[in-house]
Amino acid sequence: MNLKQIGVIHSPWKARGDAPFQGRKAKEKQNIEIFPEYADGMMDIERASYLIVLYWCHLAEREKLQTVTPFGPEVRGVFACRAPTRPNPIAFCVAELVKRDGNRLLVRGLDALDGSPLLDIKPYSSEIDSITGIVIGWMNKR
Repeated sequence: MNLKQIGVIHSPWKARGDAPFQGRKAKEKQNIEIFPEYADGMMDIERASYLIVLYWCHLAEREKLQTVTPFGPEVRGVFACRAPTRPNPIAFCVAELVKRDGNRLLVRGLDALDGSPLLDIKPYSSEIDSITGIVIGWMNKR
């Protein structure tokens, strides 16, 4: 398996623990820089109001398989929660596209740390990507 970094995220958050608990609720804007060799892939991206952003949590611990979430003191398996601590720290955020400027995207709603490698971007579709009535049993009890 070969992943290609297609860009880098420029963010106000520099260290683990700096980023908001959920990027979607963040007011701060971030810049996504697409490397020039991938800029052609951005054609028509400004026609999307929200983007799915996949990036690598480059400062995350990769050895832990269990963690405590912000929801409580209980220990959970990393595959049962959304913690960045995991064997392959791939992050998924839905971000609002504020503006495109050449090979840069100004977005709101990421929780990425500065320098996070960008893996992919896709347009978000509420008709395709949204599922109502989901259940995460341990989280829904709160």
